[in-house]
Formats: sequence, structure tokens, C-alpha cells
Amino acid sequence: MTERLSPGDTAPEFTLTDDTGAEVGLSDFLGRKVIVYFYPAAMTPGCTKQACDFTDSLASLQAAGYEVVGISPDKPEKLARFRARDGLTITLLSDPDRSVLRQYGAYGEKKLYGKTVEGVIRSTVVVDEDGKVFLAQYHVKATGHVAKLRRDLELNLADEEPR
Repeated sequence: MTERLSPGDTAPEFTLTDDTGAEVGLSDFLGRKVIVYFYPAAMTPGCTKQACDFTDSLASLQAAGYEVVGISPDKPEKLARFRARDGLTITLLSDPDRSVLRQYGAYGEKKLYGKTVEGVIRSTVVVDEDGKVFLAQYHVKATGHVAKLRRDLELNLADEEPR
């Protein structure tokens, strides 16, 4: 069982490749709050809904001081197609060896259609300006998660534009 992160933990540092081939590290966001969310696979229905919800909320999240980073095991080329297909504006990072997913407790045993499998556990970790975990949520739902996260972070929901 992969250990999960808790509020107050130091968020594990990472450097991963984005959909353009550039390297992005957690340290790039020091001094800002960042929502790091982990999802199983680009261009699947649930993951698309979640990525679109984060994209739709990005301006208001940034206005509240948050950046958004989505991490999956997908290769950068697939992430680029995902961004183009769905008009995504959030940062998408590739973790093909699943090392960051494991460090964050977002990879391991889960239930899928009633069976126990090993895979990506849909999770969200909010990291504060100092690189500490502020909030860690595991086994989140794709649909409605961004709205719930905004409530949990006590952010105003009134300024959202639905797709």
C-alpha cells in the first residue's frame, strides 16, 4: 500500500515533462499555491470532464492564488493531443514510470467495476506556498470534484462559466 500524504507533510519534489516537452518541477511553483491532481488516462470520459472543469475554473483559481497541474502516466504526445482536442489551459505532466504518482500515494490498489486492480487513484493534493501539503484527497470523483474542491478551499463558486 502506497503511503498517503497528509496536511503538513512536505510535498515530494518532482520534475516531469509537460505536453510541449518542457520540464516542469514542483519547485517552479514555490511561493504560490498549486493544486496537483492525478488522473488515470487522458481522453477518457471522466478524465476529460475533470480536466475541462479545472480549465473552466483556472482563471478564478489563479485569481485566488492557485495554479493547477494534472499528472497522468500518459506520454507527452498524448497529453498534447488531449490539450488540443479539449482546449485545455492547465499544465499537463507525464509520469510514465508512475514514480511521482507513487510518491504522492496516487497509485496502488483500487476498485474498478467491483474488482481490485492496481492503477492510478484519482487524487488531488493542494500544496501551499512553502511546499507543504495543505489538503490531500484520495479516491475523488471526476464529476463534481472541482466544485467540491472549491468549496473545501472556501473559494467563491459564483464566477464559474459552465461548458
